[in-house]
Amino acid sequence: VDALGTVTRQVEARSIDETFALGERLGRVLSLGDFVGLDGQLGAGKTLFSRGVARGAGVPPDDVSSPTYSIVQTYTGRLPLHHADLYRLRGEGDLFATGYFDLLESDGAMLVEWVSQVPSARPEDSVLIELEVLSPDTRRLKIFARGERSQRLVEAWLGPAPTAP
Repeated sequence: VDALGTVTRQVEARSIDETFALGERLGRVLSLGDFVGLDGQLGAGKTLFSRGVARGAGVPPDDVSSPTYSIVQTYTGRLPLHHADLYRLRGEGDLFATGYFDLLESDGAMLVEWVSQVPSARPEDSVLIELEVLSPDTRRLKIFARGERSQRLVEAWLGPAPTAP
């Protein structure tokens, strides 16, 4: 285990549709209190993946945009989905002003793009997904889970981890 958590999986999405579908599958298994942080370079697919998560959580994907300027948006689906984008923030002080930490305590699931911009934004029990560009259409998702709840979320999303031979 490192600072990010246990590397539970690596998944490749070979198209835009596969990236969206992986997000949608995650959205279907999200529960109240789950936290998913996303990282990756500009254009890696964080917002596309977020739209998939939203659809899986019962939110129309067209309602979802990258909340770069509003910082946090809440969508209503089968559960409240709080979607944050920390790209423009310089630190924890900027984040306090948004009411972000109050949302962590509220009903709903959290989906946070650019979570590494403010490391304290990621709770102890959380999933972190790093999206890496392999080609114009292909992305590698490195999935880290910290805590039992987040380990269970990843298993519900992707199935049991493969066992070593």
